[in-house]
Amino acid sequence: LDERLNPDQIFDQPQSIIAIALAYPTRIKQRPLRTENIRGQFARASWGIDYHRILDDKMAQLITAIKQLATKNNDIKFKPMVDTGELIDVAVAQRAGLGFIGRNGLLITEEFGSFVYLGEIITNIEFTPDEPIANQCGTCTRCIDACPPSALLGDGRLNGQRCLSYQTQTKNLMPKEFRPMIRNVIYGCDICQIVCPFNKGKNFHFHPEMEPDPEAVMPELVPMLTMSNKEFKVKFGPMSGSWRGKKPLQRNAIIALVNSKATNTILQLLEVIDHDPRPVIRATAAWAVVELSDLRNEALLNFLTSARTKENSVAEVDPEILDEYDQAIAKLRALPELPNTTN
Repeated sequence: LDERLNPDQIFDQPQSIIAIALAYPTRIKQRPLRTENIRGQFARASWGIDYHRILDDKMAQLITAIKQLATKNNDIKFKPMVDTGELIDVAVAQRAGLGFIGRNGLLITEEFGSFVYLGEIITNIEFTPDEPIANQCGTCTRCIDACPPSALLGDGRLNGQRCLSYQTQTKNLMPKEFRPMIRNVIYGCDICQIVCPFNKGKNFHFHPEMEPDPEAVMPELVPMLTMSNKEFKVKFGPMSGSWRGKKPLQRNAIIALVNSKATNTILQLLEVIDHDPRPVIRATAAWAVVELSDLRNEALLNFLTSARTKENSVAEVDPEILDEYDQAIAKLRALPELPNTTN
């Protein structure tokens, strides 16, 4: 905690912190082609090349420029960082006068709204400080009212574990409460930004490396279910949304198929249950096929019961995985029976 609040804990004799904000696009210039497959989507902050790489490059350029301008640069030092660093980037940016912290906990700038990436550079150069900007939300509570899981606490703080962005990045089973809330978004969440009045009409395309690949940020969901590691790295590797690996995204893709009422994907989901090596993915697919079913099917019931038996034979089976199967099987049993069409 000391390191996050006190720069002198991580830097020798800090004099200033330079805060930077880079605006990123909020709209795709050309949407992907319509196909027979339902598409998901990534939140805007993960579009383009991983923003950590972009910010690192921009800050390196800024440091070079400062060194060139400095009359005595033998002893000047810099420590750049992004959101993976020790400091709290929104707090640094607010103190530096880049914007104010909104009720959604994000930095809101006058020029670009909250659709900005933040970075900071600690240095031993003393700069004249800028004035912090006070909160300008007034009585507006649109972000709080729009947040499906009520993760925003109203004062700029949030319950992180209820945030949908966090939920899309976990690797275990997603709690059922949150599954319908993510809709077709397989990474991140933009809801509290989309509804913010300060973001109305904000859409900037300053940096080519931030431009989204339509096929990557709005991917077809079914092909994702059987994507190899190599295919995943080629398609999603450059994006920040890939940092947790393919497992959370594939789990979320299954959930998005349910939210999209993709009943025509049940066969593909059965293949996932039968062949995917990961219990979380198999169990999520088991939940999905029942959610997409309207009638009790004895063949499906037997299939899921057999799959559950296989899960239980694993040496270190997770009780939550078995419970996911049990709930799916119980729900399937409770559905109206499939009519017998034989004479």
